Amino acid sequence: MSASKLPLRRPRNFRLLAGLLLVFALAGGSVACRSDNSGSPDEEKLVVFAAASLTEAFTDLGKQYEAEHEGSTVEFSFGSSSDLAAQIDQGAPADVFASADEANMERVVGAGMADGEPEEFAGNVLEIAVPQGNPGNVRGLADFSNGDLRLAICDLAAPCGNAAREVFSKAGVGASIDSYEPDVKSVLTKVELGEVDAGLVYHSDVLAAGDPIESIAIPARDEVVSTYPIVVVKDAGDPEGGREFIKLVLSDQGQAELGKWGFREP
Repeated sequence: MSASKLPLRRPRNFRLLAGLLLVFALAGGSVACRSDNSGSPDEEKLVVFAAASLTEAFTDLGKQYEAEHEGSTVEFSFGSSSDLAAQIDQGAPADVFASADEANMERVVGAGMADGEPEEFAGNVLEIAVPQGNPGNVRGLADFSNGDLRLAICDLAAPCGNAAREVFSKAGVGASIDSYEPDVKSVLTKVELGEVDAGLVYHSDVLAAGDPIESIAIPARDEVVSTYPIVVVKDAGDPEGGREFIKLVLSDQGQAELGKWGFREP
């Protein structure tokens, strides 16, 4: 009896299995279809390597770029220009490089990693940043020689560190520094947290920080103006997008955005 029923069961199980396989096949097809229609394969991703001090201004410009270029996204890597230049030299995928100084741009150009000539787009100067209330009673650059104060600047390899060294040299100050930070945002964080009594940061970073810090301007005679250049990176994944982004940065609209964050015209 049981043997005679097997032929009846086998077709029914076979049809069930076949139906399940068909469901899975259709489900797989629908997933593939969603992936193809998501827009991601046609999406243009622009990768911009930019100095840390450009974080706020370039983030806003990136949003403007995306709004004007449907289907495009801008991905930023912010950090010390010296670190970013080294990454580009080592083949890191970047479409655009915006440096906080000319020396690191020259490094990229000298390595044959620039597509075209760099263009200057902004200038910046250092200021003394102190925690709210100025607990260390810092009054000027001369206080950076006071060994009793906790003081921070950028690492000397970074543009903001090199600019700090030039400022101290012009002012005739023998600085006594406790903390050398990788980039200007790291110096700013030390100041905001009250871990140091003062630090040298860019004017643009003072504006970005807002209320948590106070600032003291450096006299014009001791100022060092940092010039910011920008260029498309050789073998960029989206060279045309890179040129379009640079065009935005150099436009009246881009310059107004940079000016809002305290940058000077180049």
